[in-house]
Amino acid sequence: MEWETVIGLEIHAQLATKSKIFSGAATTYGAEPNTQACAVDLGLPGVLPVINKEVVAKAVKFGLAIEAEIPPKSVFARKNYFYPDLPKGYQISQFELPIVSTGHIDIQLEDGTTKRIGVTRAHLEEDAGKSMHEGFGDYTGIDLNRAGTPLLEIVSEPDMRNAKEAVAYMKKIHSIVRYLEICDGNMQEGSFRCDANVSVRPKGQEEFGTRAELKNINSFRFVEQAINIEVERQIDILEDGGEVIQETRLYDPNKNETRSMRSKEEANDYRYFPDPDLLPVEIENSFIEQIRGQLPELPDAKKQRFIDEFKLSEYDSGVLTAQKEMSDYFETCVKAADGEAKLSSNWITGELAASLNKENKDITESPVSAEMLGGMVKRIKDDTISGKIAKQVFEAMWNGEGNADSIIESKGLKQVTDTGAIEKLVDDVISNSPDQVAQYQAAPDDKKGKLIGYFVGQIMKQSQGKANPKQVNELLRKKLKI
Repeated sequence: MEWETVIGLEIHAQLATKSKIFSGAATTYGAEPNTQACAVDLGLPGVLPVINKEVVAKAVKFGLAIEAEIPPKSVFARKNYFYPDLPKGYQISQFELPIVSTGHIDIQLEDGTTKRIGVTRAHLEEDAGKSMHEGFGDYTGIDLNRAGTPLLEIVSEPDMRNAKEAVAYMKKIHSIVRYLEICDGNMQEGSFRCDANVSVRPKGQEEFGTRAELKNINSFRFVEQAINIEVERQIDILEDGGEVIQETRLYDPNKNETRSMRSKEEANDYRYFPDPDLLPVEIENSFIEQIRGQLPELPDAKKQRFIDEFKLSEYDSGVLTAQKEMSDYFETCVKAADGEAKLSSNWITGELAASLNKENKDITESPVSAEMLGGMVKRIKDDTISGKIAKQVFEAMWNGEGNADSIIESKGLKQVTDTGAIEKLVDDVISNSPDQVAQYQAAPDDKKGKLIGYFVGQIMKQSQGKANPKQVNELLRKKLKI
């Protein structure tokens, strides 16, 4: 039987506020356990939560970025469940009336086509604490620093049909929240994580299959692996005549398997009801318009501008705008390179990206600044150095030896553009290579391009790579016709 996968994602983005959603306690990551949890976070008797206005503003900003509806009123509810790291015995979340209603984002598929993924809602909630199992023997330690940290839970429609689509959607959301500067997107610290709802059904069937929820996945690679292994598990069960059970499962990346965590709860299991300590949040149009005026240029708009303004390909523009820091780096580089966009793009997506990957660095950690790379591109553009010499210059910049101009000067890397000097090199190589000259002149035109490489190589070798390749090629073609 042919099967179809159905995937929906619930992404939890930790909002980048200095204080928590309902208290003034700090949200700094990595503090000593239980040093950033106040009476409100601990749920002590008599305390009252107060909504953080900045949290509301960041949620509205996200809603506008995905062209979602922003309802005039949203309500906080109590989601009741009992777990050691939930001190109140309930989590303050939103249920029937979320702060952001239906919206959408567009993702690009591997074949170059675009697919629209619906966003059902995005609602605000407080994070729970953290259970710690290592170093406590038979006990469990509880750190409540994270309790009360503001989260925006972004719930998609079940519109994705394979793991790669799910990853593309997750990356797009990640890019948007970072462009908006509402979340730092740090997956290692848990600032951006997702739950994946996965089911399979016979191809052509409209009714959804029974889903399993894969909890707290914190990397794009693990999302793809977890979904693929879960799909395989469900298909094996169904093809063996069994039934998939609705449950919550955990993904183990070390064993590349999912395992059962608990039976899946329904909304009524949580006994949602409006929180009596919090008034409904009423948002006026003037507030929405104020936030709209603060929206930055978003990834899709920036990508199109790069295509139109810099004449870049759709692929290159997509790579350069996927991360805000990368797009900023590119534009700074182009400015330093006197507007040379295509060459700047090639170096950023080529040599720079390879060096960053090799050392597992982010663009923000690059030893070569955008101004430095732009300065080097400028020297390629004005024929001070060739592309081949530029690789030596880049390596020296990467190793902290200075900017392009100082490296070119100190290492004597300036390109030879003197026509007389290059002509002498060409004449010497031709006179010392009679067999190759005869072979070149006897070859058909479509083979000459490959054969001329021998002469270019010899000249570049003699000039230690400093001869201008364009001039070398022009002189060779001219002289070899004689």
